[in-house]
Amino acid sequence: MYPGKHAAETPHKVAATLAETGESITYGELERNSVRLAHVLHDAGLRRGDVVALLTDNDLRAYEVYWAAVRSGLYITLVNHNLAPAEVSYIVNDSGARALVVSAANAELAAAVEHTGEEPLKLAFGGPVDGYRGYEDALAGASDEPFADQPRGMTMLYSSGTTGRPKGVRPVLPDDQITEAVPMLSGIMSRLFGVGPDSVYLSPAPLYHAAPLGWSCGVQSLGGTVVLLKKFDARACLAAIERYRVTHAQFVPTMFVRMLQLPESERTTRDLSSLRVAVHAAAPCPVQVKQKMIDWWGPILVEYYAGTEANGMSMVDSATWLTRPGTVGRPVLGVLRICDDATGEELPPGEVGTVYWERDTMPFSYHNDPEKTASAQHPEHPNWSTLGDVGYVDEDGFLFLTDRRSFMIISGGVNIYPQETENVLALHPAVHDVAVIGVPDPEMGESVKAFVQPAPGVETGPELEREIIAFVKSKIAGYKAPRSVQFVDDLPRTETGKLVKGELKKRYVQA
Repeated sequence: MYPGKHAAETPHKVAATLAETGESITYGELERNSVRLAHVLHDAGLRRGDVVALLTDNDLRAYEVYWAAVRSGLYITLVNHNLAPAEVSYIVNDSGARALVVSAANAELAAAVEHTGEEPLKLAFGGPVDGYRGYEDALAGASDEPFADQPRGMTMLYSSGTTGRPKGVRPVLPDDQITEAVPMLSGIMSRLFGVGPDSVYLSPAPLYHAAPLGWSCGVQSLGGTVVLLKKFDARACLAAIERYRVTHAQFVPTMFVRMLQLPESERTTRDLSSLRVAVHAAAPCPVQVKQKMIDWWGPILVEYYAGTEANGMSMVDSATWLTRPGTVGRPVLGVLRICDDATGEELPPGEVGTVYWERDTMPFSYHNDPEKTASAQHPEHPNWSTLGDVGYVDEDGFLFLTDRRSFMIISGGVNIYPQETENVLALHPAVHDVAVIGVPDPEMGESVKAFVQPAPGVETGPELEREIIAFVKSKIAGYKAPRSVQFVDDLPRTETGKLVKGELKKRYVQA
């Protein structure tokens, strides 16, 4: 269940294609190039457990880098190309990456990456980048003979922490070879979602997210074909389903909203009859939106709840969801435990508590953060772990989520931690105090809103609001900036200075 097997049997079959251009890569090419890159990495001194960082937009070369790392026992860390240079540099350095592969499409950002330690092997594909060796030249001089020893590697992706600093989710490396392995996700995709060699999978989201990367590479491990969108566009998405006869696809609820907003004439003229499974995850889907999608596409929607940590997973199909609107399903990976947040005791059905997943062993750790790792574990059961979500199960074991981890904002399927935005705004001379929360947004699910207590003598108004938003965008990724700013006389804090965001949300809702 890896490209080499399919390259040997069907070398000319398309492993992945770019929807907008038709550019494609066959299984034979994917195998050959990933083997050559594995040799380049090995010759540079990388060994099992080392990290390869990849900075790219949605590009077919990403799959070559992924499989080169995974067939070498390495961790691969994809970096969000929308981040600021300092944010990218932090991830590259914190991960300890010994190789950094970049796309020339991100040349300016790649050239600005600063290294605090020994400089890694640096390769650039698609064109020249200052300070980087040409990817294509490096591969041209490498062997295409696979190593006899090919230990299976894993992804190590970064998700933000409550302090605003991203944290690498570091899974435990398996002890098997890539030639004999059946990856957990591939098994789930095959068994529960019907993915196989005849599948055509549409991936419309950025590959630096866990689900798009994991699922598209899972399809390749099963011998299917991936159709990759450079970026999501509602019309382009429907056109790709029709053109490539897509059988499986994965979305976040915001994508559903944007497709539903298209004129009915554009929606109904597309032939979507090939689509057998439409998966959605990453953010809560409004009941009305999901109902409209089922009415349009039929009962082919399948929802799952999981995290980058891969500590557990629940799933629900359309038919079952229609009998229990709002559920995220029953467990398909791990044993679900709902525990009292104060005592840690397991709660009966119907009672709200922290969502834990029980596995045989703790399946992950947060890189360079043992305290955060420990905080994710149950105090009495170290093999029970939580993402910090809150919910309950009904009498039949169906999970319903009632809140999300800490004060995280999920906007369009993207996780945003308010603390990072607050840290930036605290530096603005017009800001005396600030709090950032997520507020309901009909399109994005949630949007970022800042509550600002102005410094004494500062005149507030639309001009200052625009200035504050622009200030944030100049310091960190634009999607983390507030979409609106509300000026207030004070913010609810305890005597010790802790911000009471629950009270702030109540004020907003009441207003």
